[in-house]
Amino acid sequence: MNLSLRAVCRIIGLALLVVGLSMIPSLAVAGIYKEMPALSAFAATIAFAAVAGAALLWFGQRSTAMLKVRDGFLIVSLCWIVSTLLGAMPFLVSGSIPDFFDAFFESCSGFSTTGASILTDVEALPKSMAFWRSFTHWIGGMGILVFAIALMPSLGINGQNIAVSEAPGPTLDKVTPKMSDTAKALYSIYILFTIVETVLLCAGGMSLYDSLIHTFGSVGTGGFSNYNDSVAHFDSAYIDVVITIFMLLSGANFNLYYMSLRHGPLSIIRDAEFRFYLLIIAVSTLLIAANLHFSGVFAGTGQSVRYSVFQTSSVLTTTGFATDDFNMWPTFSKMVLLLLMFIGGCSSSTGGGLKVVRILILLKLIRRGIATRLHPNAIVAAKMNDKNVPIDTVTAIANHVFLYIVVVFISVLLISLNDLGLITSITSVLTCIGNVGPGFDLVGPTGNFSVFAAPSKLLLSFLMLAGRLELFTLFILLTPRFWNPNH
Repeated sequence: MNLSLRAVCRIIGLALLVVGLSMIPSLAVAGIYKEMPALSAFAATIAFAAVAGAALLWFGQRSTAMLKVRDGFLIVSLCWIVSTLLGAMPFLVSGSIPDFFDAFFESCSGFSTTGASILTDVEALPKSMAFWRSFTHWIGGMGILVFAIALMPSLGINGQNIAVSEAPGPTLDKVTPKMSDTAKALYSIYILFTIVETVLLCAGGMSLYDSLIHTFGSVGTGGFSNYNDSVAHFDSAYIDVVITIFMLLSGANFNLYYMSLRHGPLSIIRDAEFRFYLLIIAVSTLLIAANLHFSGVFAGTGQSVRYSVFQTSSVLTTTGFATDDFNMWPTFSKMVLLLLMFIGGCSSSTGGGLKVVRILILLKLIRRGIATRLHPNAIVAAKMNDKNVPIDTVTAIANHVFLYIVVVFISVLLISLNDLGLITSITSVLTCIGNVGPGFDLVGPTGNFSVFAAPSKLLLSFLMLAGRLELFTLFILLTPRFWNPNH
């Protein structure tokens, strides 16, 4: 495989600078609250990122290599791993999370927008560390490299092939002629969502600090909170509604928002994936609300609906916030949530999971299979938005789903060596590879992942990154064919 070392170093250097600069707000928070160990840790990490990033950019400045799609797979994987390692440094240097595997797990969970945690007492974290922990959601939500792609033209780098490898879904459509302009447009919408939600949460009685923490978690669909009982801490219907709205907005395809500005809001409703997304939310909410009501979990219908719609939105969008311990809900409600963990958000959203569009196309393929069994000579096409789904797309989706299932089964087998129970083993894997966050039993909303041994934490961290990067981006690197110079 022909790959320019200088080109790789150049882009990794840019990613280091982006992540290093993103620590400046956390540095400011440490200064405001006079948290000296955290202040020193952020200052040292930022300095390291600046020096290392600048050195790699300088080393790669003479590169004239044209990046190919296969180059993008390696670059994206390395950038996410390096960024995660850099993100763990403040936790380690400050002593907030002294164990390397724990710090790496927490950083990985943040950047991949998973929201799983090894912390047994989140409220004991310094405020600046809790801020950084949640801010990693915001950085990772839209993608570290989506922001970097916006800067790449100034470095003479074409970001299209990198975007293909980093896209959170089956495709990342260009909504503008240039990939860098697309990245800027998507980030503009992302920032707008962030500002609006922060203002609305402040209006509901949250402090600015708490508002930012929970905005990062919901817009980035990550789910880290600075309270042990998550959003339940506020016990506010208003706050539940605001966070629910922005979880759902962030779990939808961001390209649709840009297109709606050009073609009107009806263009969103015309999208088949978005309509199916709303249908899943509506049906799941009604099923869980009815089950909670008739099981007597909550006093009235209103409360059943309130907690149902929040938890449905949180799990489907893979955010992971909680307003109640759903680990104690009836089995039927937990089974619905388990199914939602598989599905996840829409393509090109900040959510994880298999993605709604893949599930929709698989259902269309099943319907086509039934039709061709009844009428063998009939030609039945699978369509999305009135267009035939290309056979290459169908094959790619089938491959992805099959790999997803295989990875889940193998990972559950390995995680079961911890002997923590079947439900804990299965849901810990599902929530990590799906970037959901909390699962059931020991890793439920009131539990955490500290119960796992170090090798298992490393495996779960790998699953979080693999899930965030759509599996193949990382798994391709494990094949001999990728490294064979003759291919």
